[in-house]
Amino acid sequence: MLGHTLVTKQTGAAGRKVHRVYVEAGCDYVRELYLSLVIDRAHGRIGLIASSEGGMEIEDVAAEHPERIERLAIDPATGIWPFHARRIGYRLGLAGPQIAAFTRIVDGLYRAFVALDCAVVEINPLVVTRDGGVVALDAKMAFDDNALFRHPELEKLRDEAEEDPKELEAAKHSLNYVALDGNIGCMVNGAGLAMATMDIIKLYGGRPADFLDVGGGATKERVTAAFKIILSDPNVEGILVNIFGGIMRCDVIAEGVVAAAREVSLDVPLVVRLEGTNVDLGKQILAQSGLTIIAADNLADAAEKVVKAVREAA
Repeated sequence: MLGHTLVTKQTGAAGRKVHRVYVEAGCDYVRELYLSLVIDRAHGRIGLIASSEGGMEIEDVAAEHPERIERLAIDPATGIWPFHARRIGYRLGLAGPQIAAFTRIVDGLYRAFVALDCAVVEINPLVVTRDGGVVALDAKMAFDDNALFRHPELEKLRDEAEEDPKELEAAKHSLNYVALDGNIGCMVNGAGLAMATMDIIKLYGGRPADFLDVGGGATKERVTAAFKIILSDPNVEGILVNIFGGIMRCDVIAEGVVAAAREVSLDVPLVVRLEGTNVDLGKQILAQSGLTIIAADNLADAAEKVVKAVREAA
C-alpha cells in the first residue's frame, strides 16, 4: 500500500498517495456501532449522533434506515450528562457493564470536543468485543481552523503531504481556496458571492474549477497570487473574476488582475465583472491594460460570457 494511490469517497477519483500506514492489533468483536459529535447548526449546539449500524457511511444509514440513528442536541449550559449517554446506549442495544463503558467514552468525547475546539469527532466503528468490552476501533477528528492559534500542539501534527499543494499555497496568502473538478476558474470576494458565482456558472452550462475567496481586504499581491493558483490547475480553460467592492476596492482588484495576467502570460479567456467602490477606475485600468479582457455588466452576463468564451476556445 505504501507509495500507491488510494481511491476512496473522501479522496475523490484522483485518489491520494499513501505516505504512512497505521497498523493496529487485531480485535475480536461481535458488533459495530457508530458514534460522533458534530456542530449542529440547525440547533446552534453540539450534536451527538449514534447508530447501531457502525462500519457504514452514516449518510447511507440516514438514507436507508433513518430509524436506526439516534440524535441529541447538547445544551451548552449543562453539557453532556451520564443519563444522556445511558439513554443512547440502551437504544443501541448495550447492557450491563457496556453501558458504563459507553458512558465514559461519550463523556470523554464531549470533553475533548470542547477543549480542542473540534468541528467533528467520529468513532466508526465503535465495537463491542466478544468478551463484552466497548472499544473505539477507528476514529476521525477535525478541528476549527479559526481556533488553531489556541492549540499549537495540534498545528504541529499537520501533515502537508496529505493536502492539495494549491490549497497550501493559497493558505500562505490568506486565500480561501478549494479545488474542484471543472474548467472555469473563479476569483471572487466573499464566500456567499463565490457560491452564487459557482451556481450561475453551472446554470449557464459551465463547470467551476475552484472556490476562491480573496476576502474583503485583498491586496494587489494577494490577487496576483490568487491568479497564479487558479492557473496552476491544468484543467482551467477560462477565468471569471467577480468582484463586488464594498470593503474591497475595484481598482486594487484590477491592478492585481493586470499584473498577474502579464506575469503568467495569460492564454485562456478572462471575463471580469466589477461593481462597487472605485468601479470606474477599475474598469479604466482594465481597458487601458492592452490585455484581452472581456468586460461583463452583471453576474448573469459574466457567467454567460465566460461559458461561451471557453466553448469557442476549445
